[in-house]
Amino acid sequence: FIADRQEGIGVCGWILVSLSFLLVLITFLISIWACIKLVIREYERVVLFCLGHILSKKAKGLGMILILPCTDTLIKVDLRTVTCNIPPQEILTKDAITTQVNGAVYYRIHSAVSAIASITDVHSATFLLAQTTLRNVLGYTEFGSAPGKEIAHSIQAILNSTMEQRGVKMAQAEIKDVRIPMAVQRPMAAKAEAAREARAKVRSTAIGKMNASKALKQASMVLAESPAGLQLHYLQTLTTLAAENNSTIVFPLPINVLESL
Repeated sequence: FIADRQEGIGVCGWILVSLSFLLVLITFLISIWACIKLVIREYERVVLFCLGHILSKKAKGLGMILILPCTDTLIKVDLRTVTCNIPPQEILTKDAITTQVNGAVYYRIHSAVSAIASITDVHSATFLLAQTTLRNVLGYTEFGSAPGKEIAHSIQAILNSTMEQRGVKMAQAEIKDVRIPMAVQRPMAAKAEAAREARAKVRSTAIGKMNASKALKQASMVLAESPAGLQLHYLQTLTTLAAENNSTIVFPLPINVLESL
């Protein structure tokens, strides 16, 4: 109780602390109820001030807190995870598409002393920083070029680098909804439909060529086993060419001659 007050309060501070302690001893039966301030829960921490100075670099917690009524003050900090709902933000992406994006940020205070001593309102600062970070990250991103998880991880990393020194640890950042104007949805839908049709045509053409190659391979294996079948196929081809009205001239040549050559 006395060791925490050894630094920072000066001679005048020690005089005031001694007078306050003496007053507590004289009126012990009455002032004891003012000294026992409150019981701290497991998820809470308390930052103690003595004449405006922080008593310890680590916050107090888990149990009862004893203070001097005239010189000590305390601030209670909740260490549980806080949900920050980011309202819809009007954003112009890198490729000049106007969208409305909202999200959510989950964070907790890991250092109660830093959260109290380094910033006025840590929750308001985190909320405003989450809004500006969401706008900045999406403003430098082309629409549809990066997945939502990658954008969320970028937002979380930026928030962590800024707020960690202020006692705040980002647990998670997520993008909830993306709204696009109807005037932009139509050309984007047409572009996506054209891309799907192109992929379908390429896929169907590739499948057709693959099946044709397999069929030709099987036919060549069958013809290799029967030379007479190859001759019949040759004659059938000549018949097909002769049936059409064209000026094609065909010189039949025995395949055996070609084989000898």
